[in-house]
Amino acid sequence: MKHLLILFVVLFPTVGLGAEGDDERFCSTINLYLENDLFGETDQHYTNGIRFSCVSQDLSSYLKDPDLPDWVREANHRLRFFHSLKDAETLQRNLVISAGQLIFTPGEKDISTLIEDDRPYAGYLYLGFAYHIRDREQLDTLELNVGMVGPASLAENAQDLIHDIRDIDKFQGWDHQLENELGLQLVYEHKRRYKLAKQWPNQDAIVHAGGSLGNVATYLNFGAEYRIGWQLPEDFGTAALRPGGDNSAPGRGDRRRCRLPICGLHAFISFDTRLVARDIFLDGNTFEDSHRVDRRPVVGDAAVGFSFLLSGWKVSYAKVFRTREFEEQRNTHQYGSLSITYSW
Repeated sequence: MKHLLILFVVLFPTVGLGAEGDDERFCSTINLYLENDLFGETDQHYTNGIRFSCVSQDLSSYLKDPDLPDWVREANHRLRFFHSLKDAETLQRNLVISAGQLIFTPGEKDISTLIEDDRPYAGYLYLGFAYHIRDREQLDTLELNVGMVGPASLAENAQDLIHDIRDIDKFQGWDHQLENELGLQLVYEHKRRYKLAKQWPNQDAIVHAGGSLGNVATYLNFGAEYRIGWQLPEDFGTAALRPGGDNSAPGRGDRRRCRLPICGLHAFISFDTRLVARDIFLDGNTFEDSHRVDRRPVVGDAAVGFSFLLSGWKVSYAKVFRTREFEEQRNTHQYGSLSITYSW
């Protein structure tokens, strides 16, 4: 965990994070995402995920905006994706920089030998860079995640620290975790929002579709979210830790910018379905022999939760239910997902 924080301390000054009121501040939204199965009273499978992210202020151009660091503008000039969009003045653009960690364990914490019919011990520590291009109704996300799987992910260290703090028995089988491997993942996701009711109760629906390519995960995914409540935010749903799910940047006129103690409140239900061709956390290391299980080709998540808006803040909590991910898995899985967002 300390290595993750060091990466953030080093990274953020390079992108111009300044104090409030500083015109050169790069970040206009800061996010914290926390997912843990202790919320579901279990301690197994996808057991913990954490991510910090910084969302830039609205950019006039990915190629010329003076608020972007020089190295970012230079990199964007080499990406043809942005050249076709440089004249689209009505679009809102945001750059997202994130750092996160995922932890996976089998179900039996007291067994120190290899559990052949359960998933491998695994962790993933990564940095992510994402480009958002949106208007009022649609959002396109292009994201690149780079990190380490294996002992270098510090998953064992992070889990042991939390279990020490909470006085919980530690998992004994980390000697059998996946080997060190550089993890690469390129993700694209498209979201579209449909406003269903502008009067009380406000309602909208957000559909999404996309995919991931890389040795960490290769899949196609699609899903939707339905929201109902008072003063829905001008964003694209409740952010999740899944790659491409970071959608918390507020649109122009977002309700969370109000000056009232409470700016909005709503409930939501959502689902996401993945057609999976590769999952390193189930299939094992790409280039070395490692423990693996029989991955299921279709995995689904369903979530129900609530979200409220304060002056500048959005806080969301959801209970997530996941179908079985591999053939040897005896039961479905559930965990809690908390996101806290602050926008200047």
